[in-house]
Amino acid sequence: MLHNLSIGVWRDRLAQWFPDREFFMRSQGQVRFIRLSARLQIRLALGVLAAALRLERGEEKRLLAEAARQIERVGLAEHMFDAAGSLALGQQRIVEIARALASDPCLLLLDEPAAGLRYKEKQALAELLRKLRAEGMGILLVEHDMDFVNQIAQGGKVTVLCEGSVLAEGTMQQVQSDQRVIEVYLGR
Repeated sequence: MLHNLSIGVWRDRLAQWFPDREFFMRSQGQVRFIRLSARLQIRLALGVLAAALRLERGEEKRLLAEAARQIERVGLAEHMFDAAGSLALGQQRIVEIARALASDPCLLLLDEPAAGLRYKEKQALAELLRKLRAEGMGILLVEHDMDFVNQIAQGGKVTVLCEGSVLAEGTMQQVQSDQRVIEVYLGR
């Protein structure tokens, strides 16, 4: 299975599959450049030089405005100038979503965003995800907290996977009553 591969193997596979892309991988709290083409390496070096000489103030202003727009979009405008590390864990997760939204995606891929959050933080996160879904944003959610999934799905389609294969599909009520889901995940 691919999930058991080391970072180095992942890096090499990604480079083979997507030769002209740049990748970032989060590992043990660090974001690392996985692969940059020679062209992108030069662009990065020029970007650092331009930033040091403050040559791209217009671009910097545009990026800061986009960051502010996304922070407001996710409901954290009152924390606009607070250090992200000083925020509660739930707010930090929402900042991560704002950072993803800054790239204007059509689909958000979220891996257990509710893990470790308190009840009220989960409620705020679920409310944000429902809002984004109502805006037309696609959301692919990997989550074990069924109550959290139910808050977001709201009668929509839920797919349960087991070892990479579809185990059950349907509304939350349908998948929770599916005997295979009960045996594998719910333990009843």
